[in-house]
Formats: sequence, structure tokens, C-alpha cells
Amino acid sequence: MIIKLDENPKMEEVFDFINEAIFKRAFIIIVACCRIKYRGRATSRLGSGDRTIIIKTDGSFLVHQDYNLEPVNWQPPNCKFKTRMENGRVYLWGVRRNPPESLEVEICKTHMVSYHIGKDIKKLELAGYEEDMRTMIMESPEIIEKGFRPTSKEYQVSTGFIDILGKDKNGSLMVLELKSRQAGINAVKQLKKYFEDFTDHKDFVRGLLVAPSITEDAQELLEKYQLEFKALEPPKELKSAKSVTLDFFNK
Repeated sequence: MIIKLDENPKMEEVFDFINEAIFKRAFIIIVACCRIKYRGRATSRLGSGDRTIIIKTDGSFLVHQDYNLEPVNWQPPNCKFKTRMENGRVYLWGVRRNPPESLEVEICKTHMVSYHIGKDIKKLELAGYEEDMRTMIMESPEIIEKGFRPTSKEYQVSTGFIDILGKDKNGSLMVLELKSRQAGINAVKQLKKYFEDFTDHKDFVRGLLVAPSITEDAQELLEKYQLEFKALEPPKELKSAKSVTLDFFNK
């Protein structure tokens, strides 16, 4: 990794530093007293204050204050950057053409400026979502019940997409709605809509809500509609982690 850092630089040095980093498509961090203007779908202005300015290698442009998770101003990837030095201050723009908009940062005083050129090609791995539950059930259907045979996933009906469609050991159709968090009334209503798409089916149809837990009012509504519930935790292990046995999911 290539790293370059300068503390309390002069404005001329800041100007040269930023241009060098932009040319090298580096990841840039600037801690500075600055003003901000945005023009585009709306307009905004932020007065002078100490902030952290970030330019990423993909052209993302962000300005953070010392509080809140989200940046106070930002531009998405593929910005084109321009700089100018005037009256002892550095002006930095992130510009987009579609939609036409620009974010201007007027740097009054720089406390720290740095850039680095690294290598990071890994993709974020996620676990614990409905998709993970769907994969787990398709690969090990017996965790739903003995004899369950899934036939389709994301099966399209008039009201949407059924997470899993299958048959039980007696050949009855089963409609599964999956939730990776506690299921509420809306999940029950959603399952009922899918269930009703098969009311004219010649075989018996079962509707099954699958989630780690269910609220009391949702359980009452489920019983009212004569639907079923199966408590099941989504897998929390990432693909790169060691394999997990069915005993883990049935705890």
C-alpha cells in the first residue's frame, strides 16, 4: 500500500496534494475547516466548520461532520473533480452530468490531508437474511417437517412471489412465507394473499409462516386464517466459515 500524509500544510501544498491524489485515483481524506455548497436537484449551503472530506477511488465524494452516521453532503460514484486556488483558499468540486449537479467545498484551513493507494477486491459476505433461509430449506427441507419436498422458490402468483412452494408427505401443497426477523401481522396478511391464490386447487393447501418468532397479535391472526407457524432461525454462518449442522438451526 502507498500512503502519503501531511499535517497542517500550506494552501499551495494542499492544492498540489489534492491534484496529485486525484490524478493517481487514490483514496483521499482531508480534515479541514471548510464551507460547502450544493447545486442540482435542490440547493444547499453549509457554513464554516471543521469537517472530514473523503474522495473514494470510484469517484464518490463525501463530507462528514463530527456527528451522525450519514455524511452531511455527498455525491455518488463517478464524479469528475475540479480544483482551483483563489485568494489563499482551495476550491474542490465534484461534478456529475446526469443528473446535472455539483458539490463545492471551499477549504479555508487544512489540518490534515492524506491519500492511500491500496488493493481491496473482496465482496462483503452476508448471512442471516431470507435468501439464506430459502437456500437452507431448499438444501435441507426436513428442517421444515419430515417428508417436506420443495418444488419451487420465488414462485410467481398474481399477488407477488412465494418464497418456497412445495408438498408435504401426503402430497398436499405447502406455501411458505419466510421472515428472517420476528414476524408480525403484515407477514400473516402477505401469506394469506399467497394462500388465496390456491383456494381453487383440487388438493388441500397449507400456508406456513417461517420465522424465528411471531408476535402475539400475528399468532392470533394466523390461527384465525387457519394458517401455520414454524419457528426457524436463519443461518448466521458465512459461506467462508465452517459448515453448520442441522442441530444448530434446531436449537
